Amino acid sequence: MTGGKARPSVHQTGAPAAEATVSKVGVVGAGTMGFGIAIVAARGDYQTVVYDTDGGRIERLKQDAVTFIEKSIKLQKLTSAEAARCLDRLSATSELGMLSDCDLVIEAVFESFDVKSNVLTQLNKICRPDAIFASNTSTLSITQLAAASGRAANFVGLHFCLPAQIMKLVEVTPGMQTSTVAFDAAWAFCIKSGQIPIRTKDTPGFILNYFVIPFNNAAIRLVEQGVAEPPDIDTAVKTGLGHALGPLELVDMVGLDTQVLLCEAFYQATLDARMAAPHLLRQMVAANRLGRKSGRGFYDYASSRAFGA
Repeated sequence: MTGGKARPSVHQTGAPAAEATVSKVGVVGAGTMGFGIAIVAARGDYQTVVYDTDGGRIERLKQDAVTFIEKSIKLQKLTSAEAARCLDRLSATSELGMLSDCDLVIEAVFESFDVKSNVLTQLNKICRPDAIFASNTSTLSITQLAAASGRAANFVGLHFCLPAQIMKLVEVTPGMQTSTVAFDAAWAFCIKSGQIPIRTKDTPGFILNYFVIPFNNAAIRLVEQGVAEPPDIDTAVKTGLGHALGPLELVDMVGLDTQVLLCEAFYQATLDARMAAPHLLRQMVAANRLGRKSGRGFYDYASSRAFGA
């Protein structure tokens, strides 16, 4: 689906106070997903501010952003002038109040309803009533998060593919009370940012993770059963199926602890045995082998920098 096609209509149960125009974007969470979403927004000509409580993550985001943009220049993805403007538009803060004047705020925090709803409640107190909130969740109900946010009409799901700064697809999901104005503004944000939006129903996994989570679990079980080593499994999938990343490379990038959370949420919602977290996955998390962010998962990593940085 491209920007040339008409946007899908959504059920409207109460429009925002004014027509939504997005010029400033807030991103909550400076982790792997937050970093990628921030790059997408700043590269799309939006003033972008990233919030995180962890000062170390904020500093890494700043450093990784410079490194990623410099590589983009070398790869001729951006001109030097475009790169400079992109970095000028991007800032990071440990003060949530700095997001108070944002037109669109995208949360990309820990995949937990309690954590996300707490953040959304805080944001609802400081942001303008007409500001649109979006969640990058891939497992939790958009309708339920919207209700927790205190602004159900101004809430939408924006699930970016990992790594967001490289992958183009965004799953745009309306909740039961999402207004047409909010949905259209989120859709327009994706188009202007150079992403490819698709409309999905508010259901566990949407489209991508409905396939990806059990697929990744199957790869982990192959390792668990001694069928093959991670490099061979990933090579088979990349070479034979044409995937850009192998499933175990992807799990290392997402984080093994995040994979466990995704599995738990999916299994609870579906009772599908394929969604249950493999025993090996839980063992590796207990041993702090979380993937790229801890330096070791199914592979060893010399650097904890964001993908592409």
